Amino acid sequence: MPDAIELVKTIKQAAVDAVSATKPVEICFGKVTSSFPLKILVEQKLPLGEGQLILTRNVTDFSTFITGGNIQSNDYTGDTTDGEIASDVPSHVHPVGKIQITVHNGLVVGDEVVLIRQQGGQKYIVVDRIG
Repeated sequence: MPDAIELVKTIKQAAVDAVSATKPVEICFGKVTSSFPLKILVEQKLPLGEGQLILTRNVTDFSTFITGGNIQSNDYTGDTTDGEIASDVPSHVHPVGKIQITVHNGLVVGDEVVLIRQQGGQKYIVVDRIG
């Protein structure tokens, strides 16, 4: 019977080792050590360069469109005696519509990030900042 127990333990260990050897997807944490060129130190031991990183929109600068409503505007003549500003022309509105904006979301030195290591361990997807 002891031989059977040892055999089961050996088979279980072999299965665990086989899964580890394939390097399945893994969540990692890192810190940006350089913005240009981008370098991230993963878990204080593994430096990654631009060639190993896949950046999501959460960690890059990008342009997008927004739709604005109406902006209310008043024309003013200046100060009055009681410190209030006097309106010369009645309030009116300006339609804004669709405008393009740039979101400055690129990584900077010191940012802490969440990464997902692709299966096989060659590339890391930088998902987002921490905090």
